[in-house]
Amino acid sequence: MINIYILTVRNALVASIADCQHIFSMVNTFLKEQGKAPLFNIQLAGAAAEVSYNGNQFCIRPDLQLDDVKNADLIIIPALTGDMHGSVMLNKAYSLWVATQYKEGVEIACLSSGIFLLAFSGVLKGRQCTTHWSYANELKYFYPAIEVVDERMITDQHGIYSSGGGNAYWNLLLHLVEKYAGREMAIYTAKYFVIDTDKNMQSPFIVFHGLKDHTDDDIKTVQLYIENNYKKKLTVDELAVQFNMSRRTFERRFKKATRSTVAEYIQRVKIEGAKKQLEIGRKSIHEVMGNIGYTDTQTFRNIFRRITGMTPVEYKNKYARKLSG
Repeated sequence: MINIYILTVRNALVASIADCQHIFSMVNTFLKEQGKAPLFNIQLAGAAAEVSYNGNQFCIRPDLQLDDVKNADLIIIPALTGDMHGSVMLNKAYSLWVATQYKEGVEIACLSSGIFLLAFSGVLKGRQCTTHWSYANELKYFYPAIEVVDERMITDQHGIYSSGGGNAYWNLLLHLVEKYAGREMAIYTAKYFVIDTDKNMQSPFIVFHGLKDHTDDDIKTVQLYIENNYKKKLTVDELAVQFNMSRRTFERRFKKATRSTVAEYIQRVKIEGAKKQLEIGRKSIHEVMGNIGYTDTQTFRNIFRRITGMTPVEYKNKYARKLSG
């Protein structure tokens, strides 16, 4: 029997708690239908006897308190809502408890923004994780020792699992079903819940917003300049001269403030501009490429694919068709 404990943390996305409980319960049902014994013991664990959510619209009473958790195999941290720093502070007791559990060999799965709670504990230092793309900059900024691979839909490393944004946690839950119950059961579960098993990247869904929650006002000015002039041919050397800094100082300050190199930032802003033009669908790939300052088709294609996980043609076909239809 696999002992799974879902944490009833404060400021959690209620749906993520319910969906976790539901999918593993249904796997038990599927196994019973096949004449097999249930595999999962699923319980809600919390630091309080009762937790209210969504302005007291929902109330959850966990099955047991954290101190009563025994022989855990997997602990699931649900997605968090609201301000991440505030949510983590509300749940500090969970963070420290989870870190202790992990050090004792228990695996940890974090759904989307729930990764902030694990990041606070320190056990993610030097390791990979993903989260909702809209929180990626914040996670990189406050926890620079973590390798945030926000283009990934899920990560699986050293007994720690994480998922990207929105419905991506379904893909992580399915990944866990496969790990514990096998490929055949995972496929059946995917069909039952209508989960697209081919999704492994959230890159196409990312909307780039450069990190501006820092105190270097000069670099903020550079960021705004890049974002307002991305259609021009921008170079690191020219920007350094324009903003009265040596190239070395400029690159050092920019990376420290934004967690991105200048060249990477320019590319991300340009590709975001290209995505918006492709979504409208009225311009050719060549026109879009020229509009954002690229002259070499192969270079544009390679950068676009690296950032979005799709070619410009694939992206246009996926999103322009949807908008026009």
